[in-house]
Amino acid sequence: MATVDNLKNGLIDKILSIKNREFLEALDKLISSSSPELDNVKLTDEQKMMLEMSEEDIKYGKLISQEAMDKRNLEWLNAM
Repeated sequence: MATVDNLKNGLIDKILSIKNREFLEALDKLISSSSPELDNVKLTDEQKMMLEMSEEDIKYGKLISQEAMDKRNLEWLNAM
């Protein structure tokens, strides 16, 4: 598998060979839209409260296994 630097250099070489302006503009838009600054998600107050409640559940050991949750969900679905 190529290293990150190799991938970057390969992409730069390919981009430098592109002459189509519209393609380059589309590529620029694609790259800009996936920048890390835009990946921040704004949470509502309710979502923040639910996350805090989850943290408290973890802190106090109020947890169940994935297997137990799957079983509970199947029971619920079969009851419908």
